Amino acid sequence: MGSIYLIRHGQASFGAADYDVLSPIGIRQSETLGRHLAELGVTLDRCLSGSLRRQQDTARLALGCLHAAGHAVAPLEVDPAFNEFDAEGMIRALAPGLLPDEPEIMHILRNASHNRSEFQRLFALMVRRWHDGKHADDGLESWSSFVARVDGGLQRILDGAAGDDNVALFTSGGTIAALLHLVTGITPSQAFAFNWQIINTSLSQLKFRGRDVALASFNSQTHVQLLRMPELVTYR
Repeated sequence: MGSIYLIRHGQASFGAADYDVLSPIGIRQSETLGRHLAELGVTLDRCLSGSLRRQQDTARLALGCLHAAGHAVAPLEVDPAFNEFDAEGMIRALAPGLLPDEPEIMHILRNASHNRSEFQRLFALMVRRWHDGKHADDGLESWSSFVARVDGGLQRILDGAAGDDNVALFTSGGTIAALLHLVTGITPSQAFAFNWQIINTSLSQLKFRGRDVALASFNSQTHVQLLRMPELVTYR
């Protein structure tokens, strides 16, 4: 059987002008993951990421450490199918409709880094409305279109994979949630309940034989737990 390792990107710059940049902790997480993969002796036959900067930088840092440890590393392939859903677009589309029940929503969203728990509560509420289709058809990528995009990327991986290939996929939490939905058949709400638990640079593993794909493990945190550095365990 072959394996697809689903790797969430390192911590990005939450609350900064450009979220799509790894934070100093995100850089450390990515390098720690690469060294961990080297210690495990993992051989990667293919390496892919979405086209977002945080996804590609996580891949390059982790794979650079793997290569520095003497392991052969396949060149990084970029497939935008594995990009995260448009969170900013979703917030713009859905936040105004929450104003009657959440009068502080705009203040919380503008000051998200200082209101993390409230931001997460509101963000989860908007995600539920998004995957339930409770938004106008205003150009925002729908949940069904997002899932179809991710599924197309998965099928391309399977099309090009040998039966025992190990594939590393550097992506994002929402994309992993979509893959969990596709592979296990759980509902979108259940998939996002898992999504909120996925730490930065965690490892989940899919096993495949031909077109049959199954979840083998989820959200492994061993690489940061072994260091006993709780600051490396982050969720955004």
